[in-house]
Amino acid sequence: MTLRITRANETDIPALLSLNNRYAAAGLTLVRSPEFAANHLADYRVLRDANGGVIGCVALDEYSPSVAELISLAVDPDAQGVGHGRTLIAAAVELSKSRGYRELFAVSFSDELFLAAGFERVPLPAYPEKITRYQQVDRTEIEVGEKHCFAIRLGVSPMA
Repeated sequence: MTLRITRANETDIPALLSLNNRYAAAGLTLVRSPEFAANHLADYRVLRDANGGVIGCVALDEYSPSVAELISLAVDPDAQGVGHGRTLIAAAVELSKSRGYRELFAVSFSDELFLAAGFERVPLPAYPEKITRYQQVDRTEIEVGEKHCFAIRLGVSPMA
């Protein structure tokens, strides 16, 4: 099967929202609105199947000119378990590098996925901006279990 990663476009918004928001009920992602997706299209990358359909997505959320968060990582349930999550994380890392970010972080339950992608577990307080944003979110969206924070320094290995 030929798969490819592309920048998301306006016609991808329904698929992005469907993928992302299906996991929001379980607390794995935050709900994204059509307006959010439309305003952040340049930040989204999608994984397309051989027919051009969207089977996965990932996005970046800039915190500063040097730090971004990996958000909205989602893979269609029928396409899971074959490395698509790792492929999308790699696409987010490459996008981060191309934009000049020095660090990329993520908050996730998926320890093995992020550790295998070269991220290291870090304390969430290392990102006070994230804590501030969490305080603005409906608590039921984030209190579903213990999520961990992961980070990777871009162009520098390992993290100090």
